[in-house]
Amino acid sequence: MSTTLRTESPRNRRSAARSVDADQLNRRADGTRRPWYSTVIARVVMVVLSVIFLLPLYWMVISSLKSDEELAKFPPTFIPQSWQFGNFVDAVSAMPFLQFFMNSAIITVSVVIFSVISNFIVAYGFACLKWPGRDLVFYLVIATLFLPFPVTLIPMFDMWARLGLVNTMFPLIIPAMFGSAFYVFLLRQFLLQIPRDMLDAARIDGAREWTILWRLVFPTAKPALTTVAIFAAVASWNDFMGPLIYLQDESVQTLSIGLQSFRSVHAQDVSFNQLMAASFLVILPLLILFFVFQRHFIRGITIGGFK
Repeated sequence: MSTTLRTESPRNRRSAARSVDADQLNRRADGTRRPWYSTVIARVVMVVLSVIFLLPLYWMVISSLKSDEELAKFPPTFIPQSWQFGNFVDAVSAMPFLQFFMNSAIITVSVVIFSVISNFIVAYGFACLKWPGRDLVFYLVIATLFLPFPVTLIPMFDMWARLGLVNTMFPLIIPAMFGSAFYVFLLRQFLLQIPRDMLDAARIDGAREWTILWRLVFPTAKPALTTVAIFAAVASWNDFMGPLIYLQDESVQTLSIGLQSFRSVHAQDVSFNQLMAASFLVILPLLILFFVFQRHFIRGITIGGFK
């Protein structure tokens, strides 16, 4: 008697997994199914909230594609009557956009790399290693979250000024090498889900801590590390106060300062369509970053665990 082995395709397996997930979402904690209208209500609420949050972005995009005359119309139009794509060219030409973009990119990429490495190492020490006073030191690290930014502003500026690093990118990059309390907390909560038996088995086999850190723990922590990278990228890219304080020459300024300079130069006659076009170009890299890594971002936020 011959038997035929059937192997499921990856698409079928993904469809089956989505069906199982959908069935689980439609059930309560006790296993009973939710009424059909509860799912409908939840979806309607999510759609309404999504529209509310996306409305400012939509208004910025259509404003960037309108002419000056159409912007002055009342009531306003929700779809441009004539698409003015030249506003983007004018916005880029009105300021050294490429220079500001490169400066922002250099700072952001550097901050992301150093934030991921430094915070991961510190979180590993708090989550996977046992040493005297570990919990006390961790609580002290978390306590730094309650320090307001103005308290450290003057001492930090004085330190960088004495080192001769004001008007350079280093004051915005070097702090990322020493970790952040919030990122350490986020990564520690994720690393606490790693089974201790797996780490102990690696140590018994003769693996050093650095080997365990990079070859065993690092690959499993990618969702949390992606979340940290996105948070660090958004914070660095949108940072306004730091570049305003430390960056004085136009050659090292970032996009956040460039937008403010653009608005100040055109204070008497602000071209809001060009301002919206420049603003959209500034946030576009962050939108692309989120949509590319949104699956890892959501997994990291939910602090996925091991089975």
